[in-house]
Amino acid sequence: MDNEGDYRQRPTSEVRVLVVGATGYIGKYVVRELVRRGYQVVAFARERSGIGGKKTAEDVRRELEGAEVRFGDVMSVDSLLREGCKEHVDVVVSCLASRTGGIQDSWDVDYQASLNALEAGRAQGASHFVLLSAICVQKPLLEFQRAKLAFEAKLQEAGDITYSIVRPTAFFKSLAGQVDLVKDGKPYVMFGDGTLAACKPISEQDLASFIADCVSQEDKINQVLPIGGPGRALTAKDQAELLFGILGTQPKYFPVPVALMDGIIALLDFLARFFPGLKDGAEFGKIGRYYAVESMLLWDPVAERYVADQTPSYGTDTLEDFFRKAVTEGLKGQELGDQAVFGVNKE
Repeated sequence: MDNEGDYRQRPTSEVRVLVVGATGYIGKYVVRELVRRGYQVVAFARERSGIGGKKTAEDVRRELEGAEVRFGDVMSVDSLLREGCKEHVDVVVSCLASRTGGIQDSWDVDYQASLNALEAGRAQGASHFVLLSAICVQKPLLEFQRAKLAFEAKLQEAGDITYSIVRPTAFFKSLAGQVDLVKDGKPYVMFGDGTLAACKPISEQDLASFIADCVSQEDKINQVLPIGGPGRALTAKDQAELLFGILGTQPKYFPVPVALMDGIIALLDFLARFFPGLKDGAEFGKIGRYYAVESMLLWDPVAERYVADQTPSYGTDTLEDFFRKAVTEGLKGQELGDQAVFGVNKE
């Protein structure tokens, strides 16, 4: 295969894309979308992946059918070069993200593992790097946000490789934690009056499609790309009203004062001075508070406010359609993270 020149001028069947974080929630959809578009996709994964490492190598191969699945350790540049990109690659797509948001985990994954993928890709001739970041890094108050920004800076400073930094708003699955609770007649838990923060949620498939666009579209080269889904911005109260409307039930709410979270976080921060093992617990509390009061929308630093109408929209999937499907078909495949507020775990 001719590896010289701009890969965008070649048929997708002659373009090799390495995807790291390929078995993560968004990574799976990105791999499938790239395969659908005809790229040569190398999906790099651990031997055991998923929640608690329950998925075997064969499970992953079935899940990522059409891609060449290779196994190794993204924490090692040598492993990436030995097992992941053993030959020339044109593009690296990173969907890596800390599973917990814990302090060390964030720097290990959001920074170091991403940096390893960049170094391995550059060593094998990659000319473009697509990074899945997050819109919340605009106001970095959390450790995982600082780690993501540190890697974004490294990527932008590299000089010998172009980049597309994708900063999505909330995923549908991150708003799914209360569907079953409300179906069972429980009240919808919200912080304050439910209007403290808003987002323009995007589906996993629409986000995967946007990331795949970044592989081929020249207007996305060397760009930081905030992105949301279609429609208006929705607060927690708006999301609850959608859910109650779909279920045809009388709305019931359980408001949680933000001050209560502040008290818990302050206590954990104090105790962590004497018991370092509690530092991550305090960080998880801060993550929950952040999402309770900070919108996942474009931040205007001059006006010092979030601007919904300037947050770009993409795709066609709506949260209402997602909720309807979740109500009738359940939430299989929509598991959340280790730090999930409402007890729904993710891989």
